Amino acid sequence: MKTLVVFYSRSGTTKRVAQEIAKALNADVDEVIDKKSRRGILGFLRAGYDATRGKTTEIEFEKDPSEYDFVIIGTSVWNGRVTPAIRTYLLQNKDKIKNAAFFCTCEGRAGKCLEQMEELLEKKPVLKKILMRKKLDEGIKELMEELET
Repeated sequence: MKTLVVFYSRSGTTKRVAQEIAKALNADVDEVIDKKSRRGILGFLRAGYDATRGKTTEIEFEKDPSEYDFVIIGTSVWNGRVTPAIRTYLLQNKDKIKNAAFFCTCEGRAGKCLEQMEELLEKKPVLKKILMRKKLDEGIKELMEELET
């Protein structure tokens, strides 16, 4: 089965998880780049506002998800919601994704993030997983075990 791990990461945490998953599954990796600056305190505040308002953004990515049997999509959680970059990715590619799994990384509560991802994809994912930043290694291990079953 040809697998792609797609992610958006502002701070690097979600990137780390995506890379570990891709390595373990021998999968390709594709980073979604948000063309809007999310740096610094103003970028952080804009990020939370945009996520809360359900905004999309201009993005870049390289790989065509229609070329894969399985796409694992990861995002951080902003104000309990999916990031604008992954919102945009899902809206642009929902008809190209055959089978999906979702994961999100967060400091505390995941809020509506995973449910929003499912609504945007308009398909039931094989797996949805929340990874708490404090227990990231444990969460990655659990996610890998669940993907293997």
